[in-house]
Amino acid sequence: MGSRLRGSNSDSEDLRIVQLIQETEDDDSEVESAPSISRVRGYIPRERDVAAQRLWDDYFCETPKYPQRKFKRRFRMRIQLFLRIVQGITTFQSDNMPEYFTYFSQRFDAIGRPTFTTLQKCTSAIRQLAYGTAPDMWDEYLQMSEQTSILCLDYFCMCIITLYKKEYMRSPNAHDVARLYSAHEERHGFRGMLGSIDCMHWEWRNCPVALKGQYTRGDHKKPTLMLEAVASYDL
Repeated sequence: MGSRLRGSNSDSEDLRIVQLIQETEDDDSEVESAPSISRVRGYIPRERDVAAQRLWDDYFCETPKYPQRKFKRRFRMRIQLFLRIVQGITTFQSDNMPEYFTYFSQRFDAIGRPTFTTLQKCTSAIRQLAYGTAPDMWDEYLQMSEQTSILCLDYFCMCIITLYKKEYMRSPNAHDVARLYSAHEERHGFRGMLGSIDCMHWEWRNCPVALKGQYTRGDHKKPTLMLEAVASYDL
């Protein structure tokens, strides 16, 4: 009697599981047969002109809201250098003008509204470099989307390389080496160095007990002195 009851209960449970599986399959088929919902791209009405005027009033007008020391701290450079870079980008001339230079000129969109100014685009790139923030960090202030900020940063770096590679990214010559030595000696009291050839740790057997902690590293059990061979650029 008990075995028959257990058998009937087991059969009813199996039947219930089969019904649940069938209901799940029916629900999945209804979802698959339903028409696909097309996703509409969202539009955010950004006020580019208002952001451009605010940026101009904050830093670049005759009587800016923030002083130059604030500009230097937030842009990591003086305003004169920033404007020099902007001017270099806007006045660059070439027979085959690269796209990343023409991108920084202000244009008009499909409905005739002005796009972002050169100051806005350069500010977005510099702020990303200065603070190491995400591209959409300055959306509220500059009214610039994440994709546009990424493009500004990429094109800005390309412009800087094209403009200043020959002057600032070249190997130092004899005049540069002498000037660097002189500046280092004036500031620190010795000539300094431009490069390192090799270095080694020399065991300091007679190191005073009070100084052992200052000359001991984890990879060296005993106090050591670092001996380094240095040379100028021309060896």
